[in-house]
Amino acid sequence: MKLVTAIIKPFKLDDVRDALGDMGVHGMTVTEVKGFGRQKGHTEMYRGAEYVVDFLPKLKLEVGVKADQVEAVIDAITKAAHTGKIGDGKIFVTNLEKVVRIRTSEIDEVAL
Repeated sequence: MKLVTAIIKPFKLDDVRDALGDMGVHGMTVTEVKGFGRQKGHTEMYRGAEYVVDFLPKLKLEVGVKADQVEAVIDAITKAAHTGKIGDGKIFVTNLEKVVRIRTSEIDEVAL
């Protein structure tokens, strides 16, 4: 089992959710986060004053999947979140040692 964590632009959430839903992935956790990479923020004007926004709003998606689904999930997220502009995001894949569904006490792949 793997945990796929994706950092994406907020306006791409519906596209990513639809792409994952189409391939049978129905559960995910979404968190509003802020950060920067090579983009290093941008400059904005507010009431005539210029200021730097270092941390940009992003969404962090976390999806637990079976190991054999990882490449398909990465491909779906990549295609759905792609804009071709800097700041499209990143995908991280980590191992999941154990998953437990609290309601039924199901364990591991059955609990996904």
